Amino acid sequence: MEVNEKCDVYSFGVVAMETIMGRHPGDFFSSFLSVSSSSMSSLALTLPPHQMSVVDVLDQRILPPTHQEAGELLSLVKIAFSCLNPSPHSRPTMKKVSQLLSTSKLHLSKPMRMITCGELLTLDPLTA
Repeated sequence: MEVNEKCDVYSFGVVAMETIMGRHPGDFFSSFLSVSSSSMSSLALTLPPHQMSVVDVLDQRILPPTHQEAGELLSLVKIAFSCLNPSPHSRPTMKKVSQLLSTSKLHLSKPMRMITCGELLTLDPLTA
């Protein structure tokens, strides 16, 4: 492990996803990043994480986001995903994360429940 400016950004990604998911995202991301076909027993789902709807990953104890909030939430999830990149050199810096948080908002062209976690990684920041 190399200690550099990108270590803190990984921790930010974990904390952001833990807040959104309502639990630590460790198993989810180890499965997601390896694009495993094993099911997530903690979610009781049969889909691999990259095929799961983003809505299924959200903390179910809180109200679903409004359409306006959904764009902001998906932007945050997309930023958090980039912070969790397995390659530290491919992660953004915290300065870049800060800039993205203040300027980035996805505009949804379809309902949030129809967007998968895998799709979110490939979405253009301006349209979804």
